[in-house]
Amino acid sequence: MTSTATKLSALFAEKHGSVPSSSPYDKGLILVAVALASLGLVIVTSASMPVADRLYGNPFYFSIRHGIYLLAAILASGVVMQVPMNFWRVVNPWLLLAAIVLLLAVLVLGRTINGSTRWIVLGPLTLQPAEPAKLFFFTYLAGYLVRRYEEVTENIKGFLKPLVVFFVLACLLLLQPDFGTVVVMFTATMGLLFLAGARLWQFFAIVFVGLLAIVFLIVFEEYRMRRVTSFLDPWADPFGSGYQLTQSLMAYGRGSWFGQGLGNSYQKLEFLTQAHSDFIMAILAEELGFVGVIAVLGLILFLVVRALQIGNRALAKQRPFEGYLAYSIGIWLSFQTAVNIGASAGMLPTKGLTLPLISYGGTSLIVMSVSIAMLLRIDFELRVDGVQALGRGDKRKAVKKKTDAVSASSKEQITAMLEDVEREALND
Repeated sequence: MTSTATKLSALFAEKHGSVPSSSPYDKGLILVAVALASLGLVIVTSASMPVADRLYGNPFYFSIRHGIYLLAAILASGVVMQVPMNFWRVVNPWLLLAAIVLLLAVLVLGRTINGSTRWIVLGPLTLQPAEPAKLFFFTYLAGYLVRRYEEVTENIKGFLKPLVVFFVLACLLLLQPDFGTVVVMFTATMGLLFLAGARLWQFFAIVFVGLLAIVFLIVFEEYRMRRVTSFLDPWADPFGSGYQLTQSLMAYGRGSWFGQGLGNSYQKLEFLTQAHSDFIMAILAEELGFVGVIAVLGLILFLVVRALQIGNRALAKQRPFEGYLAYSIGIWLSFQTAVNIGASAGMLPTKGLTLPLISYGGTSLIVMSVSIAMLLRIDFELRVDGVQALGRGDKRKAVKKKTDAVSASSKEQITAMLEDVEREALND
């Protein structure tokens, strides 16, 4: 690995006069992801201590579990970074099948909490199948766009096929129910189809139908309608349907510019439920203030922009699968962040979506870490492709020089032979 990086630096220095990086991996992407995960561990510890102490008699119960999940996420990311992208390109249909099996299994074997059946308990661990289902579906979608690119861009049939697959997954998710994940997957799917070059009339028609479906699902489900009405005016019923949002808004308000200080949140004292998971941004805002919120948003924005940049580079180097997958990860990361923060800040109806790399939730943390590892692998392969291309160029130049040298030597030998023949003829 070190020799590859050294060769990359030397070749670029020779040909372009400067070396952009001596590392085979994107250090900025790694550092930002580690910073977000580390901050998540700190905030989860702070936000979960009161409820952990009451439920388990150990204020660090959730913190310890989150730390174990974080170590598992690092291990899984390290493994994924060693897997060539060609592997994901080949097995993506099987990943889709695995996603469907997981979503079916949770309906049969899952544990029901607060009216939702979203978790499979495996001994001391809990698996939320919706999280890997998102990544598996996006991997399948990237592979489909490579295999059926002409169909997607030229006729409605190719455009609708991935939407049929999405519809199957959406139905399974709504049976849990998990409406938030459906919205995230729909948005990322439409964004990826648009970037892949789908016709605008098809795109806008499906978006319109999708929005109508979302409205229908909200209006004809009482608890969703109640969330929307409480979101529009949470103070109309601050101790009923609007309780969660009003407590979250209080946390934001108390945070002001620089916060109350780490560990000094008042709302985490079980006034705000789910403080360490879905509403962790409210606690972060209360303890670290507006400055802390902006810092976190800046780090996540960096990840999103870098994912889109990697996607652009992959497409420019004729690697469409990697490009589409990087795009989908970027869209997924940005939209899920927007929904999570929008819900806790009262800009969107309350949804059960985690804040990527920060909220408590082992499956979400591991899957998002694996997604970042995939981005790193794509970027690594693009860099290695550059080294190999330059290496091949150097080999061609060396061969050419050797051939020229041999040709020059042969010419000298032939010239010498002709001169000897001429001299012998003159002597005769």
